[in-house]
Amino acid sequence: MTSDIAVGGRQFPIPAESVKRAVRHVLECEARQATLSVTFLGRDRMRRLNQQYQGRDRPTDVLAFALPNPGGTLAGDIYLCHWVARREAEARKIPVEQEIIRLVVHGTLHVLGYDHPDGDERTTSDMWRRQETYVRALT
Repeated sequence: MTSDIAVGGRQFPIPAESVKRAVRHVLECEARQATLSVTFLGRDRMRRLNQQYQGRDRPTDVLAFALPNPGGTLAGDIYLCHWVARREAEARKIPVEQEIIRLVVHGTLHVLGYDHPDGDERTTSDMWRRQETYVRALT
């Protein structure tokens, strides 16, 4: 299967190839192809995007958007905030690289159509279980 994966942004907290490897792993395990971009943003830009699309005036860790693609191949954009990821990694006492991989996997699953409930049920959802399986395989 062939997928197109682009990584961009001002700062890469982990190597771009690690990001691509995580996306490829999810796509292969899910037997899907996609054209995806993963962009790292600072907290101000992420706050603005979160306000615009989610109505929440604060930075968030990851936003993912599936895009219409008349050619049939799935397309999407994933935005990650390295500042929020670093804070979450510190709070969980895990390496920031592991948290970034988790967010890349999380965003990829959202683009593929997976969703999860908010609140306590989030970590028991099918999406969360898939995510953690992929993160364990990648880290």
